[in-house]
Amino acid sequence: MGGFNLQELMSKAKAQYETLQKRMQETIVEASSGGGTVTVKMDGRKQILSLRIDPEAVKSGDVEMLQDLILAAINEAGRKIDAQMQSTVGGLLGGLGLGM
Repeated sequence: MGGFNLQELMSKAKAQYETLQKRMQETIVEASSGGGTVTVKMDGRKQILSLRIDPEAVKSGDVEMLQDLILAAINEAGRKIDAQMQSTVGGLLGGLGLGM
């Protein structure tokens, strides 16, 4: 029967999934906004690991600006994770021999 072995393919897929989960935990990105006023560190599961806010931003009393800077930093970190994970998943799918 051809060269198609479903059990082997499933085994490879499971191994690749486990590899992806491990990489998601290990992948960490950092993004900032406002020229470094707010910095976010996020892992591949999109869990925020740390959030740094320059004390000067708090002193200004502009809460709306600070909220915008926090959102911008978090969203940028999410985009960076998406890009890295897309690259990782693409590489892993190629390893399954599916030609994707």
